[in-house]
Amino acid sequence: MQTKRVVRGVAGALASVVVAAQAAEYQVDAVHSSVGFAIKHLGLSEVQGAFTNFTGKINYDPAKPEEFKASGKVEVASINTGNKMRDDHLRGADFFDAAKLPEITFATTGIKKGDGDWVVTGQFTLHGVTKEITLRGELTGPLQDPWGKTRLGISATTKIKRRDYGLTWNKTLDKGGVMIGEEVKITLNIEAVQP
Repeated sequence: MQTKRVVRGVAGALASVVVAAQAAEYQVDAVHSSVGFAIKHLGLSEVQGAFTNFTGKINYDPAKPEEFKASGKVEVASINTGNKMRDDHLRGADFFDAAKLPEITFATTGIKKGDGDWVVTGQFTLHGVTKEITLRGELTGPLQDPWGKTRLGISATTKIKRRDYGLTWNKTLDKGGVMIGEEVKITLNIEAVQP
């Protein structure tokens, strides 16, 4: 009888260790995060914008960084470039067609350490098209905030070609060139917190 109790106690302790060793789940804190982009206008300057409504979760264990996982969703209609007329055009059928294709999504498929940064690959879906993309960036934390919550930070960037996702609208200029560029820079600054 005593042996059974000892075995049960050891089994319970091992189960606790296994649970403790699992990666912690973090929720994206949208108030302290941003999902931004930039694209050339007239071949001269970059127009910058952001999506203001987004969610995401991250699973991370500092002892096993190679098992890092993250996923997120962006509400296309929340696009904001600081100009209502432009934003309405971007939400429409010429560009994102937000009414029919309301979300942009991303889910990691792998991570590895690069030269001073992390290289993350994942499945990126935009305008109904899914492709694998690579982001480079850094991960900071985890650390405890002043309110006792555990947080971590991620900053990452990548570039995509909008034509690859069926975003082909443009205007040819009278003196040559086009109105908007082909390459889009994406910048993520994410703060995430354990629930």
